[in-house]
Amino acid sequence: MTREAPREDVGDERLEIGPPKTWAGGVPAVGHALGTAYRQMGAGRTVLTLLRVNQKSGFDCPGCAWPEGDGHRSPTEFCENGAKAVAEEATVRRVTRDFFAEHPVDELARRSDYWLGQQGRLTEPMYKPAGSDHYEPISWEDAFGVVARELRALDHPGQAVFYTSGRTSNEAAFAYQLLVRRFGTNNLPDCSNMCHESSGSALTETLGIGKGTVLLEDLHQADLIFVVGQNPGTNHPRMLTALERAKRGGARIVAVNPLPEAGLMRFRNPQRPSGVVGGGTVLSDRFLQIRLGGDLALFQALSLLLLEAEDAAPGTVVDRAFVEAHTHGFDAWEKHVRGLDWAEVLEATGLTRAEIEETARDVLAARSVVVCWAMGLTQHRKSVPTIREVVDFLLLRGNVGRPGAGVCPVRGHSNVQGDRTMGIYEKPKPEFLDALEQEFGFPPPREHGHDTVEAIRAMRDGDAEVFFAMGGNFVSATPDTAATEAALRRCRLTVQVSTKLNRSHAVCGEQALILPTLGRTERDVQSGGEQFVTVEDSMGAVHASRGRLRPASDALLSEVAIVCRLARELLGDDPHVPWAEFEAGYDAIRERIERVVPGFDDFNARVRRPDGFLLPNAPRDERRFPTATGKANFTVNPLEVLRVPPGRLLLQTVRSHDQYNTTIYGLDDRYRGVKNGRRVVFVHPDDLAERGLADGDMLDIISEWPDGERVAEGFRAVAYSTARGCCAAYFPETNVLVPLDSVAETSNTPTSKSVVVRLRRAAEATATRPGGD
Repeated sequence: MTREAPREDVGDERLEIGPPKTWAGGVPAVGHALGTAYRQMGAGRTVLTLLRVNQKSGFDCPGCAWPEGDGHRSPTEFCENGAKAVAEEATVRRVTRDFFAEHPVDELARRSDYWLGQQGRLTEPMYKPAGSDHYEPISWEDAFGVVARELRALDHPGQAVFYTSGRTSNEAAFAYQLLVRRFGTNNLPDCSNMCHESSGSALTETLGIGKGTVLLEDLHQADLIFVVGQNPGTNHPRMLTALERAKRGGARIVAVNPLPEAGLMRFRNPQRPSGVVGGGTVLSDRFLQIRLGGDLALFQALSLLLLEAEDAAPGTVVDRAFVEAHTHGFDAWEKHVRGLDWAEVLEATGLTRAEIEETARDVLAARSVVVCWAMGLTQHRKSVPTIREVVDFLLLRGNVGRPGAGVCPVRGHSNVQGDRTMGIYEKPKPEFLDALEQEFGFPPPREHGHDTVEAIRAMRDGDAEVFFAMGGNFVSATPDTAATEAALRRCRLTVQVSTKLNRSHAVCGEQALILPTLGRTERDVQSGGEQFVTVEDSMGAVHASRGRLRPASDALLSEVAIVCRLARELLGDDPHVPWAEFEAGYDAIRERIERVVPGFDDFNARVRRPDGFLLPNAPRDERRFPTATGKANFTVNPLEVLRVPPGRLLLQTVRSHDQYNTTIYGLDDRYRGVKNGRRVVFVHPDDLAERGLADGDMLDIISEWPDGERVAEGFRAVAYSTARGCCAAYFPETNVLVPLDSVAETSNTPTSKSVVVRLRRAAEATATRPGGD
């Protein structure tokens, strides 16, 4: 049995539970944003920094990847959680060598992610030698020497894993993947493997491009918008402004989610008078409280109703011209959908037939439909078939490649999409490798590398011995916490390129390095002068990002400089790549990106325009679909009802409003009524009663998998209006419950939104433990 107990600095003594909110934004959002910023940065630094977030001459928010759009931008182009993300990075708190001398690694490993993050910015390279429990200062030269020595000592390059977080800039990502492939491996797992890999897999197969097909203007022009498996009020708050504008233009919005989310009920836009003193804007016209994993059944049922409406009025529903000219596989798909079993649909979704039929009438009344989704759709075993079914639903009425219509996977971390565009991928396309070889004159490796789950297995099994992370918090972002921690501790060397302290620094290999780097907010000055970097937002727009603050320490290096200096140490006098030139001025990197990556023609000139530029998107721009068939593909996706044993529930891991990914800003989730705590599990009152449990009971959550049980201890039950048979709890605290081998078909993404669990009173668990511990 694998057990994960609470960290020693986070208890439930002050935990308070109140009623959930029915609206998001407003004056409280402004107050919380400014309050956090002031505590971290002080008054003057807060004003100086926040007024430059997402501005044309400023820096890209280190939080989400939601686009800004062209034209005029507000002077306060940030949301509450964006302000918190900036404050965390631009904090005046510092972690120095004295901190590491005082706190051994073993102690840090017992601390919570929240406590670790609150300590402040890292200030100099630190090294934990083999056999030591303390980090100690090390020079940059010696740090790169350690990494190069351990990499050269490997039997083959495939024994090293090079992870990437979404915040890495285009320039750093391109240089990083170039270094890794120059070293000789495609072991380039990244955070996409754990979030939107299912989107990329499904969309590449069906539409020929692993990205969305809409722009911000399409949301403004849509007649109907589905928001599926997503909580924009917390995870992408600026999206609420786009939804508000769509509502003012007459759009209807359908929210599909197991949990009612305040941000999709009503939005009080703090930049509009009605959001400050009025009631704001009601966003969702319809809320479908779907059972976890039921989305495939919902979209198949909607498509069946559309086909039946076409039968009743031929030529009025299905876009026959589009289907015949631009799609493949329609007949097989239609035959499959017409055989749908309504009893299975209702069991899978937990909805009534009337709810689905009313939603179908919304679709019939809409000329243009956009479907947005996030990780609520991508982290199930059947995620890829589900997203393929979303595409089928849209293709049926020609809702791809025209204004106000299309697919909109809302990616999280800023530049997570750009990193993939730059080649951060363990399964690179042959065309990309061919372009690299032509440009740099060396043969890059062709064998596919490890994704995130495969990398954990490789480290666990001793097949990988060096782990290098360019940003992120790998330990807290990945599934099966105990397995991940054991895997990292088996490594000879783990390296973390980071701005702040996190749990991955405390769960490390025999040797460990912390390499502190510049943040988005800070000036980046190299020998060629002051530099800027570029990022790609979730809708394919590329623009510049320029930090303005003085670096947190004179000892910090940029990510680009770290990559280039490591390359020079590892590869020596490299005849193929001008690493010193890349470090001196990032224009040199962009010149090479232009010649390797399609869509980046005249990169240096175009990215200096105030709004940057838009990457080409064949389905959106030309209604051209670069798939294996040369057309958009209808696909047949059998419906499998996700049934669980008696007494069990389906758990989804979620974010609190006071966090972004694994960064914990505070211990409140005010939209769900939680204050001063995180170890809570949201359960429908009737599901609690059926198990003889009550609101406020202290519980252990146990997941079940063929290789054994996993336990997360000490959670307070919160009676909550979630879908029956489902429950929810925060990650990373419940990542321990997600089995490493429970993954989505095709994409290999961990199934963090559909974990089979049972609940038991914590006192019962204590009584059965050996020694009553």
